[in-house]
Amino acid sequence: MPKIKAAVAHEFGKPLKIEEVILRSPMNNEVEITLGAVAICHSDISYIEGAWGGYLPAVYGHEASGEVSDIGDNIKGLSIGDRVVVTLIRSCGDCINCKQGQPTLCLTEYDGTNGPLRTLNGDKLMQAMACGAFAEKVVVDKSQVVKVNKTISYETAALMACGVITGIGAVVNAAKIKPGQDVVVIGAGGVGLNAIQGARLAGARRIVAVDLSEEKLKIAIEFGATDGVLATNSSPWKLVNKKLGGGADAVFVSVGIPSIYDTAPLYLGAGGQVVMLGMTKSSDLSTYKPVNLAAVSQRMVGSKMGDTVIERDIPWIADLYQQNRLKLDELISNRWTLDQINEAIVDTKTGSAKRNLIIFN
Repeated sequence: MPKIKAAVAHEFGKPLKIEEVILRSPMNNEVEITLGAVAICHSDISYIEGAWGGYLPAVYGHEASGEVSDIGDNIKGLSIGDRVVVTLIRSCGDCINCKQGQPTLCLTEYDGTNGPLRTLNGDKLMQAMACGAFAEKVVVDKSQVVKVNKTISYETAALMACGVITGIGAVVNAAKIKPGQDVVVIGAGGVGLNAIQGARLAGARRIVAVDLSEEKLKIAIEFGATDGVLATNSSPWKLVNKKLGGGADAVFVSVGIPSIYDTAPLYLGAGGQVVMLGMTKSSDLSTYKPVNLAAVSQRMVGSKMGDTVIERDIPWIADLYQQNRLKLDELISNRWTLDQINEAIVDTKTGSAKRNLIIFN
């Protein structure tokens, strides 16, 4: 079996170790992708720090792109040499959720400890989030990949695997924003900026970004926000409501901080909805006044990966990008090598980066 280089987590909260591991060849409906780029998502960092538990040792990374380098026996529609986006959205196609067009909620569980990865001595190695993309190659199910045009760089294609589809999809698929509605996006990081772009594409009247950083608010305006409000204000929702002439139709929370979920409903108008994107720690709790939501028909909904159907949404997003109607390249903050992944993670944790990318030769 071939050996590849990967960044392996042996202890939660400790730096990853670059080492050789074993990656078996693809079988049946699997494809092997030689990676060109993988982004560092805050979800990866949360897992690495132990926020959600899980099996160790593990290889994380789930926002990737590359070239098909081998295929299983049952693969149709993909060929060696195709450029693809690699996602964590693994769908069986047979469960009730998949059949209802909800692949992000597939009910068929995947055991990453019995996946294609092994340590050099043959022990179990977790393929985290069904990807394990902090590595030179991955073997994943065909349902997780989408072919894109080779004119799209590996770097840009990788961004479409998570942050872009999560932000845009939350607006278009989950909230179903209509032209003329007002939107608030809390957190102007990678996911938040794409929620802003999604709101712009959907025809929102006002798009207000809320963040702790003035610099991030400036960037949010570049991505399509009409207004920016500093979260350091004592009651930022009051400033937002004044700008909107009332509450928002939808508030998108793109950061995993419980206290923000506490106050998110305060930005809403009657009939509005809080759309929850930011992932908190498993032990975190949030509070709100349910009577306020019930009195004016407000609601709180979750959106996993933007409720994305990757075969439908990624080609659409790629086409918008090629028409210059969507900013993707501008999301890239810095480029690193796999050997520099721990530095890239530290940089990502500062909150200043939109998206850091690991680039492979």
